Amino acid sequence: MKSGIINNIIPLLSIETSGSECGACVYFSNERFYQSHLRYKNVHAEKLFELIDSVLKAAGLKVSDLHAIAVSSGPGSFTGLRIGMSAAKGLAYGTLLGLIPVPTFEALALQVTQFLPENSTFAIANRVNIDEVYFAKFQIKSNSYIFVENIKILSYNEFVNGSWNMLTFGNALKKAENDLISKTDIFAPEPRYVAEWAVIYGKEKIVEEIDYIEPNYLKNFTIKVQIK
Repeated sequence: MKSGIINNIIPLLSIETSGSECGACVYFSNERFYQSHLRYKNVHAEKLFELIDSVLKAAGLKVSDLHAIAVSSGPGSFTGLRIGMSAAKGLAYGTLLGLIPVPTFEALALQVTQFLPENSTFAIANRVNIDEVYFAKFQIKSNSYIFVENIKILSYNEFVNGSWNMLTFGNALKKAENDLISKTDIFAPEPRYVAEWAVIYGKEKIVEEIDYIEPNYLKNFTIKVQIK
């Protein structure tokens, strides 16, 4: 691990692959960052390193110039999270960089604080599979966020039949009478907010022994087969 990394994690490379969003960012500050991302399913393995190379070139840096790597750690797509974590580990191994696992929903909550007013309550709801939804509720406080309800898994019926009365972000959305539910497709944080979360909250979460870091899947991966 590079000397002084605990006190200085800038410049930082961040990686986001928790859903159909695939992206990377070289981050110096919220005024100076180099970000590239795309939204398309099943391209993470093919495109992630291209995006990483592009932001490094834009910033005029090599991987060895970085001070840390932050990676979106879930919950989210099992395959996407594995690809992002594997890429982050590979880069960290080769350069002796520390790795910061960033909770995906919290990075997205940090992003949401940029455009909702103080004390707003909102939810994030993303599909786990055909039957289940990852769900968490937040409130904006002092230009950041607090949990109102921690991340949990709801059945899709529970989510659809719930009355949340708040803005909801994610890919498991519905519109119902008397519900204030946003039909937004914002369901993963931009890479810059993965980086920003790491800078604000992640200095004490840097992991040096990265062999056993795993994404936060929240549940075991199972394949459901329809029996005819």
